[in-house]
Amino acid sequence: MYKFRDATLCYIIKDNEWLMLLRNKKTNDINEGKWLGVGGKVELDESPETCIIREIKEETNLNANNVVFRGIIDFIYENKDYEKIWVFTCEDFEGTLKECDEGTLAWINKDNILKLDLWEGDKVFLERLLSGNSELFFYEFKYDEEGKLLYTKDKGELRV
Repeated sequence: MYKFRDATLCYIIKDNEWLMLLRNKKTNDINEGKWLGVGGKVELDESPETCIIREIKEETNLNANNVVFRGIIDFIYENKDYEKIWVFTCEDFEGTLKECDEGTLAWINKDNILKLDLWEGDKVFLERLLSGNSELFFYEFKYDEEGKLLYTKDKGELRV
């Protein structure tokens, strides 16, 4: 039986640059070699918003004053557990960036984000975020065991 887990992902934005994390320091990392935002697993008795604020602090040393919820992505991997990813952006933060144990942090010009080594599905919602589209989204991405995108499903806009 496969398990479901909630996780968070945040793209921190300063001027025209986005803070990206190259996952290159952990062993047995499903995201190894990929560029992502920061984030992680939602812990027991923690909301996605509380989780992402904690993860931002742990991974970057930055204090998020305000995070903006952008959408949900269901990541389904063949023969593995699946994740529901709560996606945020953050432009209101303070502090001094520190080295991250999970990978290399870098400020990347927004025009260069889609040129990075990203999950194919990430390109779908990142194009939307990079374009300034502020509507909440809900996607489903299914990958095979080698990390190849099998399908993308737009589950429509979330209603609040």
